[in-house]
Amino acid sequence: MTKLRLEQAPIASLPRRFLLTVPLWGVLAGLLLIVDGDAALRMRWQPATLALVHVFTLGVLGNAMFGSILQFLPAAGGVTLRGGVRCGWWLHGLLNLGALLLVIGMHQRWPLLLLGAAMVLALAFVTLAWMVVPGLLTAVGQPLLRAGFGTALAFALATAVLGCLLALGLAGQISLPLVRLADVHASWGVLGWVVVLMASVARVVMPMFQGTGTVPVPVQAAWLAGAVSLLGAGAWWHVIGGAGWLAIGVGVLVLLFAGAVLWLQWRSARLRRGPLVNSWRAGMLALALAAVALPILPGGMLAGALGLGLALPLLVIAMLLEIVPFIGWIELHRQCGRGVQVPGVQRLLPDVDKHRVLLAHVPLLLLPMAVIWPSVWLARMAGVALVLLWGLLSWTLLGVRRRANHFLRARR
Repeated sequence: MTKLRLEQAPIASLPRRFLLTVPLWGVLAGLLLIVDGDAALRMRWQPATLALVHVFTLGVLGNAMFGSILQFLPAAGGVTLRGGVRCGWWLHGLLNLGALLLVIGMHQRWPLLLLGAAMVLALAFVTLAWMVVPGLLTAVGQPLLRAGFGTALAFALATAVLGCLLALGLAGQISLPLVRLADVHASWGVLGWVVVLMASVARVVMPMFQGTGTVPVPVQAAWLAGAVSLLGAGAWWHVIGGAGWLAIGVGVLVLLFAGAVLWLQWRSARLRRGPLVNSWRAGMLALALAAVALPILPGGMLAGALGLGLALPLLVIAMLLEIVPFIGWIELHRQCGRGVQVPGVQRLLPDVDKHRVLLAHVPLLLLPMAVIWPSVWLARMAGVALVLLWGLLSWTLLGVRRRANHFLRARR
């Protein structure tokens, strides 16, 4: 099992600002659904749909991925970050400004905002690579873990570059086969960036926090090589007009990932049952359904609702409920010094609060229902459910700081 290097963990404010921004984007997703209704769930090229998708991919998942990388690589991978807190502020601002410009530009069809978003987001992903990649290349040990992170970052950059080209195309600046390139953009972003990163992180956090085993190294290496091969060759074949093998390949690889996680949980004799395990189990089941729906149902709307709206956020939320109190615990130790007994991670964020957030996901089943049975009110009810869930998550995560501050005041 990988051991955490707590002394190498970054200053708490560096990853935390990204992680605490995640719920704000979730609330925005709910508000967009309330305003746009089922127009955002009918066709992928509707302005409302494009805006909603990028609220999830850049706002929710983007902030979660950036924050997790900045926390995880130093503590678990021994990677030294460049730039420190000051660079982190710039990175946070660039990512969220670029995402906001893109969402508004897509929703309102404003070409100038699309052009501005393309430049700002490209700079954000380049900045992340500048902070992380040199340390990733010089770190020692754990080659599979570093290969996974390197692959995910490479696809993140490729997704950003292709996204910039698509933004230029939507703004009318260049002529592109938008539909096929959008398919490649989505496959690189979801499988190459998000799922590969989650698979790499899961190799460490599942034994540590859930008590499971790990996938054998050759098997995970083969899966990673398969993802790289598919997203390279499959993307080229798709762009030149080949049959829909890209969706099939992405679906199979995502299904293998979800199946492996569920298999590890089922096989574990020391499974630590609780909100994290339950969240990942439910999230992986939803992700498996999305993977099956992707190549079967045309348009990808149901797969998107299940994957981007339900499964991936559920997995991310489960990890936020573990990472944020862990960051708070490390910060308390640094503030109080040795010899002071500080509240444990479970006291900073009790399981009862985590279960409350998990149960708040149940109404989100309205989201795929609104895709299957289009209805303005069904979509708006799903939007209300999103606002309530992500608002509850924000209050719950901020509770870590409230409890830590209460402890510090009591010591004075």
